[in-house]
Amino acid sequence: MTRIAIGIEYDGSAYHGWQRQKHSSSVQERVEQALSFVADEAVELVCAGRTDSGVHALEQVVHFDTSAERSERAWLLGSNCRLPRDIRLRWARPVNEDFHARFSAIARSYRYLILNAPVPSAIFHDKCCWEHQVLDEERMHRAAQELVGEHDFSSFRAAGCQAKSPIREIEYLRVERAGEFVHIDIKANAFLHHMVRNIAGSLMVIGKGEQPEQWLGELLQQQDRRLAAMTAPAGGLYFIQAFYPPDFDLPQQPRRPQLY
Repeated sequence: MTRIAIGIEYDGSAYHGWQRQKHSSSVQERVEQALSFVADEAVELVCAGRTDSGVHALEQVVHFDTSAERSERAWLLGSNCRLPRDIRLRWARPVNEDFHARFSAIARSYRYLILNAPVPSAIFHDKCCWEHQVLDEERMHRAAQELVGEHDFSSFRAAGCQAKSPIREIEYLRVERAGEFVHIDIKANAFLHHMVRNIAGSLMVIGKGEQPEQWLGELLQQQDRRLAAMTAPAGGLYFIQAFYPPDFDLPQQPRRPQLY
């Protein structure tokens, strides 16, 4: 058996998340079907981080085991020919059997994209979160620094989160503006369910001036999800990439253009 790692880009708008489901279309199902055709045997994928319904990815990392012998080019071209336009394999690479897409990852990064404009976009309606009230991105950035470091993120986890521990370590959390778009960039060793979207929702409340800058730090200490703001919409969230130790020698893909 050979273990293959693959980088995948997808627009999650038409799917009920990454994970395979019995009665809904998922990204995992479509990719497994394409790879299974190329392998001429059933393929089952393990991913770096499952994404929810409507969430996108620039470079999701997965692995699978197969007895099929195919070139990297064959995995890519053969699978992409059988995938819809909103899912693309970016690279494929044989890896050692000790590589695991989820457990070998040492960090992950996301971007949350907000269109801060008087009217919503016809083109980007499912690719961002729309907020018509003016956001103070500098205020949001200052408030966000309260979350950097290792903390108990119970105030920002979904009620149904199955993680054994709410402790996570955020390496950086930045809020910046590019014209009408405000983006929130975050990198951490791991994330709780809805953690990024819950943080984004509370940051927008601060950006609109409805709560003081220190509110985010207070929420962190209270460890009560009911006190924080609403979960931000899924369409604004992008899984950017997973980070692995250099020993695995995964491809260093050129980054896609910045998302606005």
